[in-house]
Amino acid sequence: MGLQISLFLLFILISAGNIKTTYKGCYPLSNCPTGSINLGSLKASVYCCSSDLCNVQDSADPNTNAPNGLKCYYCDGQNCSKTLSCSGTEDRCLSESGTIGNQSLIYKGCVSNSFCTGTASAYVGTNYTCCSGNLCNSAKSITQSLPLLCCFLLAFILML
Repeated sequence: MGLQISLFLLFILISAGNIKTTYKGCYPLSNCPTGSINLGSLKASVYCCSSDLCNVQDSADPNTNAPNGLKCYYCDGQNCSKTLSCSGTEDRCLSESGTIGNQSLIYKGCVSNSFCTGTASAYVGTNYTCCSGNLCNSAKSITQSLPLLCCFLLAFILML
């Protein structure tokens, strides 16, 4: 049995500076979640496909998704009690904590269910949980850093 490869397109939007970044490449199909994640100051959408050059198109801008009624907590600086309206296929609330170097980090937000299953939920070095239902990812305050947030999210996506 040969390895099935998917092409992926990752679109990241950092709201604070309205910075848009796109990554394209190949990844094992079984580990490639299609959907989006919204952590308040950072949004990302991932599109996976499996035919030649199928990632030539751009992934959907996560800002264009319509709200779906789900609300989750997210962290803004030290305040993790702010609420976020989820959109599109973001049908779960996320709580993720881990350590990069010697800094402890925690992130909360909205995520598509495809990020909550398989390899995505077993990312090494983090405590990654998804839940369904409004505000199920309970508020808690802790410090976060935008550059580390970007690195953490990119590493998470690339490790899938």
